[in-house]
Amino acid sequence: MAQTALVEHSNAWDQFKAIRNNDEPSLRQLYISNYPRVENFVINNNGTADQAKDVFQEAFIAVWRNIQLDRFQLQNGTGLEAYLFQIAKNKWMDYLRSGHYTKVVRMDTVTVPAEADEAPAGENEYMSLVKKHFSLLGENCKKILTLYYYQNQTLKQIAHQMNWTEATAKNNKYRCILKLKDLIDPQR
Repeated sequence: MAQTALVEHSNAWDQFKAIRNNDEPSLRQLYISNYPRVENFVINNNGTADQAKDVFQEAFIAVWRNIQLDRFQLQNGTGLEAYLFQIAKNKWMDYLRSGHYTKVVRMDTVTVPAEADEAPAGENEYMSLVKKHFSLLGENCKKILTLYYYQNQTLKQIAHQMNWTEATAKNNKYRCILKLKDLIDPQR
């Protein structure tokens, strides 16, 4: 396989202009020099190398398109590398928040012990902590989380049932999860 020489740009503006002009060596340089950082981020945040490739390619295309359509302009201290990483990071975080990633454990398949020390032998320690601290949540949080995670209702259904907007349901679910996490590990 032939190695293509990578391009050295004297400054960010030269790199930006080269990308805008679809200079293949500059595009390759941007790709090769930034992929490892994104791959490392995705893998360290519950992802795989294949997922990192997908996220990076989507982010790379988004950056290229934004440059072509004048949606991104260089500003003092802002380089393409930081912009590319931020888009990749946002895409990965969106994926983690999506329904594609969420792992659901149905409540009817889990028996909730009265006390954490009564948990069945070999039960996941974290799940035991979740069960123990779930009872300490307020009634609205218990209801939202139960409807969403254990009865598989959509945020739209929950919003209708609670007489909220869908955005309010989403925000309240997020806050309830944070409360539960804080109860489980107050020093996180």
